[in-house]
Amino acid sequence: MHRLGEIRDRGLENQSYRASGLTLLTAAISLWNTVYIERAIDSLRRKGIPLNEQLIAHLSPLGWEHINLSGDYVWRTNLKLGQGKYRSLRSVDSSLYKKQS
Repeated sequence: MHRLGEIRDRGLENQSYRASGLTLLTAAISLWNTVYIERAIDSLRRKGIPLNEQLIAHLSPLGWEHINLSGDYVWRTNLKLGQGKYRSLRSVDSSLYKKQS
């Protein structure tokens, strides 16, 4: 995808493989985002931060600004998580929000 977002494979079979790979990548990003959006919403609710349910209904896991697709990846082996474990969510200053009663 580093070629201006174009698939430039010449053969139809290679184009199909590339498209299938991109479909798998999109599905993986959507799954990752869905899990973490759910965790973030649950965390905010536990903190008593008011959430607009109508807006939550329109959240989409298809965003990927936070995903690096450049091909340069750094894997930190000292940060391995156990099965069923997740990375920490970024903290929110809950004093900025009105608590629900």
